[in-house]
Amino acid sequence: MFESFYGLQKTPFSRDIPTDQLYQSHLLEETLGRLEYTAQRQMFAVLTGDCGTGKTTTIRCFKEILDTSRYMVMYLADSKLTPRHFYKGLLEQLGCEAKFYRGDAKRQLHKEIELMQGIHHLQPVVIVDEAHLLDKEMLEEVRFLLNFKMDAKSPMALILVGQNELWDRLKLQSYSAIRQRIDIQCKLPHLDRSQVGEYVKRHLAYAGAEHDIFSDNAVDEIFKFSSGAARMVNKVCTHCLLYGAQNKRNIIDDHMVKLVVQGELS
Repeated sequence: MFESFYGLQKTPFSRDIPTDQLYQSHLLEETLGRLEYTAQRQMFAVLTGDCGTGKTTTIRCFKEILDTSRYMVMYLADSKLTPRHFYKGLLEQLGCEAKFYRGDAKRQLHKEIELMQGIHHLQPVVIVDEAHLLDKEMLEEVRFLLNFKMDAKSPMALILVGQNELWDRLKLQSYSAIRQRIDIQCKLPHLDRSQVGEYVKRHLAYAGAEHDIFSDNAVDEIFKFSSGAARMVNKVCTHCLLYGAQNKRNIIDDHMVKLVVQGELS
């Protein structure tokens, strides 16, 4: 609807924007570099951030930059993930039917990974999303999983992705054995004011905007409402574009953003 009014060829703040068209801050590029190093060295990494700061988007970008002739990415996102379902989920992605018992499935996974590495020369990269919801048993299983060949070699690159409370839990004394195994830690912060402005311009440029649609003062209000969380920037910008198109406003100013926030998003 608003796309035609503003002369846009694409929707600027949707979730399906190609990863190479997304706004990438310096910190995101640094994070992607750390995750790529994790994959290369078969390390254990933890990626955390508040809601809406772009964790899943970061993982999408990371997956896109990996060479598919060198890596096989396996992705799990289950708030009720148990060790048995963990092995079952990975084996299914490898095209195998998992054995029923956990120990058997674990040995089966190790065998399949050795075949993958030895025959196909592929390195496994396992990503577990929503990891802040995992219970202690599952987190302990991660430690046991990484014990391979008398602790001389990691069978895979493993990346846990979750909200900041994941790291808060890992800092507890009862999780020290797991925490000590973490090789790489990445934290995604909120965008600052200038980054929000760059984010909005980048996404509008992707959509084909030929001029600025949001005034500088409007971006101030967008930043204030969103606190720099990319998901909330997307939300308020989309609502503002809808409001602006319905009211035939070519430029969205701070007053309009306040009206949208108070009337639709509060």
